[in-house]
Amino acid sequence: MRLVVARCQVDYAGKLTAHLPMATRLLVVKADGSVLVHSDGGSYQPLNWMNPPCSFTEQTTVSGTLEWTVAAQKSDDTLRIQIEEVLHDSQHDLGVDPGLQKDGVEKHLQELLAEHAATLGEGMTLVRREYPTAIGPVDLLCRDADGASIAVEIKRRGEIDGVEQLTRYLELMNRDPKLRPVRGIFAAQEIKPQARTLATDRGIECVVLDYDALRGFDDERLRLF
Repeated sequence: MRLVVARCQVDYAGKLTAHLPMATRLLVVKADGSVLVHSDGGSYQPLNWMNPPCSFTEQTTVSGTLEWTVAAQKSDDTLRIQIEEVLHDSQHDLGVDPGLQKDGVEKHLQELLAEHAATLGEGMTLVRREYPTAIGPVDLLCRDADGASIAVEIKRRGEIDGVEQLTRYLELMNRDPKLRPVRGIFAAQEIKPQARTLATDRGIECVVLDYDALRGFDDERLRLF
């Protein structure tokens, strides 16, 4: 991982355009190829970012400004970062991350859905729990009635970061000719409106889970949105 603190200007062009004027920010370049732009506020959410797969180039312009260009490989989206002054630049090998440890409810939801995959859709069958990818395991790998691959990410509360996590898994899994095409299901007891909007935009299905029903306390089936 590379961490750069710098005065920079950031411009994103693609499905939408966004501009961040010159200011001091944290730039994060991860081993998976993603690039994130953070400020010293706004909690965990970056101001802008580019997901892998993407290309990264670093060059000095004729005016002497350092410029990063990050280009998506599957679209025309580009992230351009013009760096006026570098205050810190370091690289760190974080090694292999063991992955997020699920809390009791999420772990139990995963176990229940693994046992009753058909509640996610008629004809759905489980292939494997904790299917490994290069950036961590996806909760469930299933196949639908037509034999297509389905990646299922399970959360107690569904928020934007969960959709982003599933998006990264799907990007990697769709590179595997034995799996693709892989579509996603984002399953949670509660899904925030912003997360639902983002998931829908990316072709990811949202499933609201009834924990008590899955445990056999209620006969109502899952509600699909």
